[in-house]
Amino acid sequence: MVDSVVFVLTALLVAVAAAAFDVPAIPFDEGYSQLFGEGNLVRSPDGRSVRIMLNRYSGSGFISSDSYLHGFFSASIKLPAGYTAGVVVAFYLSNGDVFEKNHDELDFEFLGNTRGKEWRVQTNVYGNGSTSRGREERYLLPFDPTEEAHRYSILWTPNYIIFYVDDVPIREVVRSEAMGGDYPSKPMSVYATIWDGSTWATDGGKYKVSYKYAPFVAEFSDLVLRGCRADSAIQLDPSSAAAEHCADAELELMTADYAVVTPQKRAAMRRFRERYMTYTVCYDAVRYAATFPECKNSPPEQERFWDWGESKFVAMRRRRSNKRRPGAKRQADA
Repeated sequence: MVDSVVFVLTALLVAVAAAAFDVPAIPFDEGYSQLFGEGNLVRSPDGRSVRIMLNRYSGSGFISSDSYLHGFFSASIKLPAGYTAGVVVAFYLSNGDVFEKNHDELDFEFLGNTRGKEWRVQTNVYGNGSTSRGREERYLLPFDPTEEAHRYSILWTPNYIIFYVDDVPIREVVRSEAMGGDYPSKPMSVYATIWDGSTWATDGGKYKVSYKYAPFVAEFSDLVLRGCRADSAIQLDPSSAAAEHCADAELELMTADYAVVTPQKRAAMRRFRERYMTYTVCYDAVRYAATFPECKNSPPEQERFWDWGESKFVAMRRRRSNKRRPGAKRQADA
């Protein structure tokens, strides 16, 4: 029964993804530059993809050449295979280099694991330095992200944020007055990094990076940067008259297919979250006494989560499903 449900959901995800967004990708050097890591960043011969590596000497990463006030930002990513405990691969937006004390941030973070166990994906939203009010969610994936590249995208508009996996929306954050400055509102750059997160990434830091398995390599391709480039005036004051030149870009953004959540997309998002979300801050009563204003909680859904926000069922179902897969034990023991 579990395997048949997973098969149906995977088929649905593939069907939705088949209607892929018509968004042109750019060469790496047209939109990005190396951020750190010296020799740990390698461009492909055609310049349209890049590999970033973590070894015992350094991680690596890259940054967009411009900052953007809203937009659609996407990359196809293939993650390192094998023992990856403690390894963090991140694809995110941030302005921490400009606003050190009140920065905004939108994150995809991929958290490595011990051999035979799955990568986990974490999304997060920060606005105006609200790091003490982290809005994390974590998920498993319906595929092996180390076998081939999959697309991960962030849509950021003035009114809502959507995280996509292979063109399937997995999370939506709708802006409200109650969110106040917690909603990201200042121009941000786009980053991709790989680094050592041994202190927290895998089982709260229980398992560390083992450099005998290095280098850890993440491949990025199909790079998309769609948004209004922010000049220095907008960077300092996004609400100023200087932002008026973004009006056309905002209209294009809001009417694009990736900004329209159809009933089919919403159904796919609901199914993904039911099957693969392992933690949500919306049901974490241990960390937060009050629910965040953007959370749309329901008593039936809440019953599926512990008081600390972890799912009661998702990880358990996945373990049972994996045990039924031929070769699953051999892979775990390898």
